[in-house]
Amino acid sequence: MSRTTESGRRIVVVGASTGLGRSVAIALAQRGEHVALLARSKDKLDAAAAEAGNGAVAITCDVTDEQSVRDAVAEAARSLGGIDGVVYASGIGTLCRLEDLDSDTWLRTFSTNVIGANTVTAAALPHLQESRGVVTYFSSNSTSLTPPWPGLGSYLVSKAALDKLVEMWRAEHPQVGFTRVIVGPNGGGEGDAQSQFTAGWDMELAGELFPVWSARGCLSLEDGLVVIDDFVDILHTVLRLGASATIPTVAVTPRTPPPGVPPQDERVAVAADNAGQTA
Repeated sequence: MSRTTESGRRIVVVGASTGLGRSVAIALAQRGEHVALLARSKDKLDAAAAEAGNGAVAITCDVTDEQSVRDAVAEAARSLGGIDGVVYASGIGTLCRLEDLDSDTWLRTFSTNVIGANTVTAAALPHLQESRGVVTYFSSNSTSLTPPWPGLGSYLVSKAALDKLVEMWRAEHPQVGFTRVIVGPNGGGEGDAQSQFTAGWDMELAGELFPVWSARGCLSLEDGLVVIDDFVDILHTVLRLGASATIPTVAVTPRTPPPGVPPQDERVAVAADNAGQTA
């Protein structure tokens, strides 16, 4: 079956109830793709699907439950008439020093960030083989483009494992596209689509570690944030890539704003300036 259709790709977005996953799912649907939104929170999924429009469907799924994943992916395939692409956006990042991390936190992190990604891929594989489709996984600039971030050990280690998992899927099933998407600093969208990465963090510990991150070059106060539309542009290109090519890795990171522009989303700064001039 050809992946090129006039009616759009059939894409499953996992982790679509909040944050970057929600932003991506809504944007893809609004660009004409047929999208199934998967996550645990049914109420937030329903609201996201309604905002996305274009027949987007909301399907409850817990990536740490193998049967839940199988059922959800099967329902997505029935609803969409197949699967051309998968976006694995689920992920958690606990802020905690290594000596204070307990086994439950390690297991929960790996269950979501690594094992869940494998379970989803395995469930979708027959559909992706039929369509010669693409799977994209959200990695992090902190695993490959910056020094290690103290306090984010379980997150960084799990994302490093995810990177290797993507390589293994590519080695075993070269007819399917497997792409690691390195995600740089971004704020996501608005409301529930805002980044949820720091939700639940110990803000006192974050305050202690922030100057350490800055001193180590993990982050720069001069850098802006990637605009969500720019991020979706890149992701959309990967998902719509023809079956004869693959993109193993793509990194989407902020550009340093020009002199005089605050270290934030450059488009927001420009839009605000233009609004002030025309008010």
